[in-house]
Amino acid sequence: MDSLLQLATDPAAWAALVTLVVMEVVLGIDNLVFISILSNKLPEAQRARARRIGLSLALLMRIALLFGIAWLVALTQPVFDLGITGPLNEDGHASFETAFSWRDLILIAGGLFLLWKATKEIHHTVDPAPTGDVMDAKNVAITNFSAAIVQILMLDLVFSIDSILTAVGMTQHVPIMVIAVTIAVAAMFFAAGPLADFINKNPTIVMLALGFLLMIGAVLIGDGFGIHVPKGYIYAAMAFSGLVEGLNMIARKSREKKAAAGEPPH
Repeated sequence: MDSLLQLATDPAAWAALVTLVVMEVVLGIDNLVFISILSNKLPEAQRARARRIGLSLALLMRIALLFGIAWLVALTQPVFDLGITGPLNEDGHASFETAFSWRDLILIAGGLFLLWKATKEIHHTVDPAPTGDVMDAKNVAITNFSAAIVQILMLDLVFSIDSILTAVGMTQHVPIMVIAVTIAVAAMFFAAGPLADFINKNPTIVMLALGFLLMIGAVLIGDGFGIHVPKGYIYAAMAFSGLVEGLNMIARKSREKKAAAGEPPH
């Protein structure tokens, strides 16, 4: 109890908390986009429930990992080495790792899953089944609530490990990390519904979001091989793409209004 009071009166602890909350919210965007896209594939009556369960599992998983920090840190220790020497960078280090830890393997598996899932959804969006056709076996799983939750759980694990390992590098105080994670997931709860509705109402946003998932999957695989891409580059690219798509949406709405008013297009 005394340690909690000391943290509450420590300005450095508050600064760490604010920084950690912002970081967790930013890192949670990837998780939220995936949950939104996946929940939108379910029947409308089940979407909100799937988002709530998915985010609740993400919170519980992050808190469980925080209280198992010793085990989590052990995941970064190499479990095997391929013994391959890659090309060297300017600083004399190998450009990619050949010693793999459990964290690396989890990131690679998660990245491959994201690439497969996003590619499958892009194919379905570009070449959808004709209206009225009986849904084939490949599409049955996505409309199954349990299958959707399992897929969300798999990606929650990948994003949670990455998120908590980053948090551990910023502060050593578990209470601060628990509070930051709880606040970040609570913010995701409020944003999940509007984001899912926005994605569902704007088909071009779906394709953009799937493109983001492809990029995130590739980054996770690269991270697993020791090729670290700064997160700032990733989110800057996402923000720029979102800005361009926003301008396209404004232009489309402007043309639609002029067409409805009978004005000739420019």
